[in-house]
Order: sequence, then structure tokens, then C-alpha cells
Amino acid sequence: MDDSMDTKSILEELLLKRSQQKKKMSPNNYKERLFVLTKTNLSYYEYDKMKRGSRKGSIDIKNIRCVEKVNLEEQTPVERQYPFQIVYKDGLLYVYASNEESRSQWLKALQNEIRGNPHLLIKYHSGFFVDGKFLCCQQSCKAAPGCTLWEAYADLHIATKEEKLRVPTFPDRMLKIPRAVPIFKMDEPSSSTTLGQYDSDSKKNYDSQPNVNMRSEDFACSNQREKNVNHSTSKISWGFNESSSSEEEENLDDYDWFAGNISRSQAEQLLRQKGKEGAFMVRNSSQVGMYTVSLFSKAVNDKKGTVKHYHVHTNAENKLYLAENYCFDSIPKLIHYHQHNSAGMITRLRHPVSTKANKVPTSVSLGSGIWELKREEITLLKELGSGQFGVVHLGKWKGQYDVAIKMIKEGSMSEDEFFQEAQTMMKLNHPKLVKFYGVCSKRYPIYIVTEYITNGCLLDYLKSHGKGLETYQLLEMCYDVCEGMAFLESHQFIHRDLAARNCLVDSDLSVKVSDFGMTRYVLDDQYVSSVGTKFPVKWSAPEVFHYFKYSSKSDVWAFGILMWEVFSLGKQPYDLYDNSQVVVKVSQGHRLYRPKLASDTVYKIMYSCWHELPEKRPTFQQLLSSIEPLREKDKP
Repeated sequence: MDDSMDTKSILEELLLKRSQQKKKMSPNNYKERLFVLTKTNLSYYEYDKMKRGSRKGSIDIKNIRCVEKVNLEEQTPVERQYPFQIVYKDGLLYVYASNEESRSQWLKALQNEIRGNPHLLIKYHSGFFVDGKFLCCQQSCKAAPGCTLWEAYADLHIATKEEKLRVPTFPDRMLKIPRAVPIFKMDEPSSSTTLGQYDSDSKKNYDSQPNVNMRSEDFACSNQREKNVNHSTSKISWGFNESSSSEEEENLDDYDWFAGNISRSQAEQLLRQKGKEGAFMVRNSSQVGMYTVSLFSKAVNDKKGTVKHYHVHTNAENKLYLAENYCFDSIPKLIHYHQHNSAGMITRLRHPVSTKANKVPTSVSLGSGIWELKREEITLLKELGSGQFGVVHLGKWKGQYDVAIKMIKEGSMSEDEFFQEAQTMMKLNHPKLVKFYGVCSKRYPIYIVTEYITNGCLLDYLKSHGKGLETYQLLEMCYDVCEGMAFLESHQFIHRDLAARNCLVDSDLSVKVSDFGMTRYVLDDQYVSSVGTKFPVKWSAPEVFHYFKYSSKSDVWAFGILMWEVFSLGKQPYDLYDNSQVVVKVSQGHRLYRPKLASDTVYKIMYSCWHELPEKRPTFQQLLSSIEPLREKDKP
């Protein structure tokens, strides 16, 4: 494009501009400026006596990340009824059009020019940044991640061109999903060391799920090579400290406001039971090493009250803060300050809510080993199902506790595999993961004992009871799974087989992620599978069925499919296509349609999970932030 085209004006108009408040103490002011949009810049000028004056500012079009409306503030004067925002690399500009037609014209023109820009925002702030915080989400940092899904993103983003993906040909056949396997960190890693694989056999019978899986050898690339690995258990490195708590975490247990690994919903329930203005607790976030302050407030005419959750952030100096201007060396010091000062929160921290009496051991430690249970204390009641490794029973432990017992028959699982599964399940303890109790390993059949989840498989529950569920309950189910997956993500574990069939529904309709016992621990958030691995094609991201690359972002893709399963009440994804057709369709950019029960916003969230490029998909932590405001909105 020549220079004349670059500088040619696309749109010019007198608009009202709000000061950018680049200095913290500067007051708001509003000035009329002549805005000029070209292919390369958005500039604004002084304008007097029908003439353009000196240029007061300019933004490079390539640096713009979002252009969107802004929700009105209370008591907005007539001349400021039509605001829009320009979010760019180094700042945030608020502009006011004179009417809706003018605003729409500017939004359309600007969005057209920024189409394909790098680093467009998936989420933005729908409220103004006023008095040091965003009105929409109360975050106090101007560069804080957005809280509202930007609907224009899907149309404006253009994926970068990668090398053309070769569409493989393969026979259409039904095969079974294997156990996912743990990754090993060798004592002396080298470029010639690759990752071992314990099990290439199938994991369970999926006759009810035709065309679910396909062997990766059917997609084999010529550059894939299967290599051997030393399976010595002495070389396993889990990436965890032997003591699961840091020194600070141990000290926090001494404080009555520290709740540890309590879930968000449990925290809300306990705080509402307390019912006092300023009731609060501090709990572990789903992101390892992070904390959340949960705080209850009750307005005069508000019977139910509100619970706000504030994440504890860390600044560049490694100081902790809830409000960025008030930073501290430790959690206790931070809490002590906010017990006397609200500093931007809904209220100050007035009444600590103790959960000491509610805490339970994270795992059972009876018998001769750390996980070993006494076989005679376990009674088998009835068979729940069967799989490749053996039968699963409902049983009683010590005659009073309901448990699920996976009975491992001789020869179906190596000793290494068995203890690997048990160790992984013990390490990964979270309210939204099926709880591990222990093992009986003295003789066959070996027992793996876990909590019993009353309503069984999520997929079956959706098919049989889905029509009786409200949409907010479906959203809660997705949120539960997302919480469990965010925990795995924060501990650098990938599931590799996330689907409705591998989640369980409890008596209170909460959902827990299952079959994570043989997840893979990764140090670089990516694992390249060996040839011969089997996987569920219709839940797999493009990089999985083309290159066998697994990561937390391939789990995110599968979570999007799971959301689709939930909101379609257990329908088979891509039910009109077989596996080979799905690979072709997905590679060409086709995606699942919006289920009738999913709102446009919910569909935007699941659709964001299916970006062609893994790095452009949200993290599970970001997905939690996207779903959270919808939960509050949808609840009756």
C-alpha cells in the first residue's frame, strides 16, 4: 500500500475525550477534539474556528487491542450518553460520541481496521476505570485482565498461518481409550531421552460410545519414533515438595481465619451461615501457592447477602496485596491491615469464620503403609461396572463409610503402574477431584479405594435426568469440572481424557473429575505421545490428532466439548460424522453448533476453547473467571 493510502482519512469527527489520568492524582476532565482515523493511526487534534489545530495525541492502529462500548456511569450528563473505549498497548482511552449512530460508525470503522491485529483481547472491561478501579469488577490495576467476554473477538481475530496440516487417511473403526500415563523426569535428562509409556491397552468398555477413539498409529507421522525409557521408580520426580505445605502455609494453620483447601461454594455456604457483615476467611486458590479472601457483606434490604472473592496478588517486589497501593510481606500482615481498612473491598474483614472443626484428612493413613488399608475392614456390596483392569464395586469401609473399590485383577496392571496411580491420586487432592482413600495391595485382586459418588457418571446422569435440570445447574456442573481441571493445571498435570463420561455426579449435584489417577505430570506443559497411543478423536484438539501433542490447552479443548455435552444433555458430539470426517471438518475450521440450552455468552466461552492455536485458548483459571459472573446472574 502506498503512503497516500496510509494517510487518507477514513473517518473524521468532533468527539468528546476523557483525560487518561496517567498521573494517579489528576482529576477527570473532558475536552472536545477532532478525531481522525487513517489506515495507520487514530489521531486527535485541537479544533478551533473550523480549523484543525495541533495534534494532541496519536495511537498506532497496530497497537489497538479492543474497541467496544462502555456501560454508563450513574447520573451521566446528556453529552456523555454514548461512550466507547479504545484499549491499546500502552493505555486506555474513553471517547464520547454525540449519538448512537455516530458511536456505531466509529466502532464499525475502528474494528474493521484492527481486524487481525496481534494480541486482541478475548475479554475486556465493560465498566469505566474510575477512582482507581474498574466499576465492572472492582479490580484496581488498569492493566488487569478483562472480566467480560468480548463478543467481537471471534470475528476480528485472524489465526496466523501455520504449515498446512496433512489430513490423514485411516480405517473408521471403534477402539478403546487407554489409561493416560505419568511422565517421568530422569536424573540426567538428555536430548536422546524420551517419555515412556506404561499402557497401550484399553481402559474400559465404551460400547455405548461408538467411534469415540482412534489409534494414533492411524495418524502416524514419518518423523515419530518410539524410544525406550528406564522405568526405575527411584527416578520419578513429582515436582512436589515432600512436605505438601510450605512454612508459611503451616503457620497459617494457626490463624482462625485460614480455611485451607475449602472450595468456593463451601466458603460461601459457611459465610452465609455466619451471616455477619464482614465475615471472612482465607483459603487456598485453585492455582498452587495462591490465596483467596472470601468476604460476606449484607446490604440493608438484602436478605441473602453477597460473598465476594478477592485474589491475593504479588507485585514485582514480591509483596502481597489485595489493593495495589497497600502491599505486605505476609498474609497475616495483609489480613491485619484489612481488618481495620476496607481499602477498596466491599467491607473490611470483621469476623473470621473458622473451619477447624470441618477439616478432614486429605487421605487415609492406616495399616502398615502410608496408603495401605486393612482388607478385612472393607465389605463389597454390589458391582457398579467393569473395565479393562477389573470390576468396580460399591462397598463399606469399617462398616459405615460408603466407598468405591476398583478391583485390579492379576496381570492387568504392572506393579509400577498400580503404585503410580495410587501416588498420583494421593498427591492430587481437591474437592472437585474424586477423593482417594487408600489401597489393599497385599494380594490379588488389588483394591484401589476411593469415595463413592452417589449419582454416577455425568454423561448417564445428563441423559436420564438432564431435562429436569435448570440452565444454572448445567453451568454449575461445568464450573465444578473447571475448578478440578484448574487445580490439575496449576500442578502441571494434564488429564488427556476429559469428557462427561469421566466425571461423576454427587448427591448434591456437584460434579467431580474422575479417571485422573494416571494423568501425566509435565514440566513444560506439553507431552508428545508415542506412536500407538489411542485417544478420543471427538474430544481431541487438532494438535493431538495431527502431532500427538498434549498439554493443558488440549485439556481446555476437551473441556469445551464437555460443556457442549452438558448443555446438549448428553448428546454425542459431531453425531452425524465418523472419526475420519471429524478430523477433516475440524482441520478445515468447522466447530460444534450452539446447543439450544446454551446462551450466546456460554457458547462464546466453549467456542473460545476450540481455537486452532493452543496458545490462543484460555487457561482453566481464565475460564473460571469467565464463568463466574454468569453463575451469579443465572441463579434464581
